[in-house]
Amino acid sequence: MIKIGTRGSALALWQANFVASQLHQEHTIVTIKTKGDRIQNVSFDKIEGKGFFTKELEDALLSGTIDMAVHSMKDLPTDDTHGLTVAAVTKREDPSDVIIIRPEAYRANHWLPIKENTKVGTSSLRRVAQLKRVLSSSEAVPLRGNVPTRIRRLREGTFDAIILARAGLKRLGVNLSGFYSMVLPFSYFLPSPGQGALAIQVRADDTHAIDAVQHLHHEATAKAVCAERQFLKAFGAGCHVPLGAFAHCMDDRILLTGVILSVDGTRYFRHTVEDTDALRAGDRLARFMIEQGAEKLL
Repeated sequence: MIKIGTRGSALALWQANFVASQLHQEHTIVTIKTKGDRIQNVSFDKIEGKGFFTKELEDALLSGTIDMAVHSMKDLPTDDTHGLTVAAVTKREDPSDVIIIRPEAYRANHWLPIKENTKVGTSSLRRVAQLKRVLSSSEAVPLRGNVPTRIRRLREGTFDAIILARAGLKRLGVNLSGFYSMVLPFSYFLPSPGQGALAIQVRADDTHAIDAVQHLHHEATAKAVCAERQFLKAFGAGCHVPLGAFAHCMDDRILLTGVILSVDGTRYFRHTVEDTDALRAGDRLARFMIEQGAEKLL
């Protein structure tokens, strides 16, 4: 019996059940509440430390309470935890962000169809900075909670619009009737490193669990998110940094684009590198950004 650990949100449970459905042996799902789940009244950048959606799951793995943990890759810290390994990275869902807009805030015939001076819900510094870059009059208002809760608060009129990951919306089949929505283009909005991919983490010496998920591993996704996370690792602060990255594989080459911004979006560094090695691509992009002075924005 394989014990699969997950957070208890609707999206986390969907992800764990997806992995469970692909296993060819008996399994059970164990829900574990993390620090990020317990602290709901503070935006991500204000929570101290790293791994606030993953640490309790990793502790459960190390203690043997569970045999594997299913994480959103974007939540997993870039520093490996001793004794644990990512046994599989699943094929990536669309990593784009989506802006969902109430009808009264909709602006027709504009590439970003939202009116000036609107309240946009998000607790991501990356999304705040990229939104401010293209719509400086917008007011970013902290928004926490699971996906259904965020949609409900938008319906109640707490916000004029909210920004969410498209992957979560698609996986949950969220009903967006009554709203206008737009997929935000990578030319302006780069996702969080690893967004849309799942990481299946196990104990490094658990060959049974490793073998059980090998068929779920998607090598092109793994290479792409490896490059993105290596870029993030150079700046070492996860949700505390307004940083976005997206990589994709073309035959044997990796094309990696990254951005680092000031929180108000007025200053930013954006660059693209191409390489045959994921780690080298991430290092090269980070080195270029640092040489250009990107660390001054952090």
